[in-house]
Amino acid sequence: MPEGHVIHRLARRFNTDFRPAPVSASSPQGRFEPSLIDGTPLTHAAAHGKHLFLQFTDAIVHVHLGLIGKFSFEPADTLRGQIRLRLVPDGGAGDIAAHLRGPQTCAYITPAEQQAILDAAGEDPLSPAADPDALFERVRRSRRAIGSLMMDQAYFAGVGNIYRAEPLFRQGISPFTPGRELGRERFDAIWADLVALMADGVATGRIDTVRPEHLPEAMERAPREDDHGGEVYVYRRTGEPCHVCGHPVDKQQFEGRNLFFCPSCQAL
Repeated sequence: MPEGHVIHRLARRFNTDFRPAPVSASSPQGRFEPSLIDGTPLTHAAAHGKHLFLQFTDAIVHVHLGLIGKFSFEPADTLRGQIRLRLVPDGGAGDIAAHLRGPQTCAYITPAEQQAILDAAGEDPLSPAADPDALFERVRRSRRAIGSLMMDQAYFAGVGNIYRAEPLFRQGISPFTPGRELGRERFDAIWADLVALMADGVATGRIDTVRPEHLPEAMERAPREDDHGGEVYVYRRTGEPCHVCGHPVDKQQFEGRNLFFCPSCQAL
């Protein structure tokens, strides 16, 4: 599932390339009714966590990509695959089109429904309005492990498996540490790391979490080869030596997801 930086990059792309001209909207797949937005301007695109909101003149489209969804920006004459929603700025031939395929959600919502989604979501490290103080108060009252809380979108909006694993490793924190035992200093370290790493992900379009001294050229090692790209410490590196201590990286099934960590650097 795409993590929060992907959704913020999408919002930025829509705001840059699809405003303020009218947008031609269609649904080649036939599973979305585009008439409310076809020919109207996109006034604003916003992201919160893993939710994308496209505000048109008289309608809001809510998109959640889910596990397999993807927004691709392609030549407007590209019509491959099952396109749920197709948006072309100004309707001009040869323009770049935004093609949405396989989303979990693509639906019209009211302003009240949008607010309800935002109210239910947690604090987004990429949002200037985020309130880490309020989040800490919730974390410090919880018996749940921080590795569980970070994957809960009602706590940490936009954080997924990579942005869970990597800040916890970078701060030397066991993912099994109960929230109520974390303490403010370690919580602040996690939050600051999330803000910095996710902002870098928005800027570059990839997730890189290793410090300069652990980059391939510094360690004289081969670059990471993985579909997700980016240089990381523990994510999907099961059995490989930790870049810091050399201990094999571990993986456990935790609440239905793979949890990656170094048992030595992140001892409980």
